[in-house]
Amino acid sequence: MFENVKKRRDKSLSHFVQPEVEIKPEIPDGAYERCGICGTITHKEDLYKNKKVCPKCGYHFRLNNEERMAFMFDSFTPLATEMQTDDPLSFPGYQDKLRQLRKKTGLSDTVVCGDGVIGGHEVIGVIMDPFFLMGSMGGVTGEKITHSFERAMRYKKPLVLFSASGGARMQEGLISLMQMAKTSGAVGKFSSYGGLFINVLTDPTTGGVTASFAMLGDIILSEPNALVGFAGPRVIEQTVRQKLAPDFQHAEFVQEKGFIDKVVHRHEMKNTLSSILRMHEV
Repeated sequence: MFENVKKRRDKSLSHFVQPEVEIKPEIPDGAYERCGICGTITHKEDLYKNKKVCPKCGYHFRLNNEERMAFMFDSFTPLATEMQTDDPLSFPGYQDKLRQLRKKTGLSDTVVCGDGVIGGHEVIGVIMDPFFLMGSMGGVTGEKITHSFERAMRYKKPLVLFSASGGARMQEGLISLMQMAKTSGAVGKFSSYGGLFINVLTDPTTGGVTASFAMLGDIILSEPNALVGFAGPRVIEQTVRQKLAPDFQHAEFVQEKGFIDKVVHRHEMKNTLSSILRMHEV
C-alpha cells in the first residue's frame, strides 16, 4: 500500500523536476574576458597583468599592436605611419571596411614598423595586428615590411618581426600576391648583407605570409599553440583524403617537423629575444 502511495506522490511531483542544465555565468560587457579554451572568466586588468595569458590553462590571447609593444619592447617608435592602404581594384565595400577599421584600431594598415629596443638592444621591429583585416597582407603591408628590412640594413640593426596573418588580402588580388615575392626578396637581400632576422610566429600565421617572409627567419620562434600553416586543415583533408592529426598545424606540431626552432611562452619571450640578440652582438 505504501509503495503505491509513494509511486503516486513521485508521479505528482515529476512536473517540478527540471533537467540539469549547464549554467554559464554572464560576462559584464567590457570588464571580463572568457578563455576560448577552458572557459575561465578573468577580469581584463588581471588578464593584462598576466600578459593576456589564461591563468588556468595557459591559452595565449591574441594581442593588438599596442599590447605587443608593451609586452615585448622597452620602447618603440613607429615609422612610416602615413602610409595608408588604397583600393587599387575598387573592390566593393573595401573602402568602407578600411574606414571602419582605421577608426576602430587607430591603424593605417595591418602592420606597424619602427625603431625598437628589446632588453637594451636596438632593433627594427615589425608587428602585425590580427585585429586589422585578420592581419592580411596587402600592398602597403608588403611595402612597410620591405622598408623595414632596408632600414635594418642601413642602420645595421637586427630585425624582429611578430607575424599574425590570415594570408594574402583578397580585396587587392594579384597586388597582394606580389608581396610574397617582394618581401622574400627583401629578406634575401638582408640575409646576404649578414643581417639577423628573428621571426616570432603568433596565432594565426597562415597563407601567403607563411609561404613568404614568415618562415625565412634566421631564428624562428613561436608562441604556444599558435596556428601555423598554409591552407586550412579542412582543405588539406579534402585534398589528401586522409584524417589529419588533432594537433596538426599547431606550433608544437610544426616544431616537431623542424620548421620552428623553439616554442616560447609569452612570459619568457622578451628574455629569450634579449638573450638571442646579446649572443649575436658584434
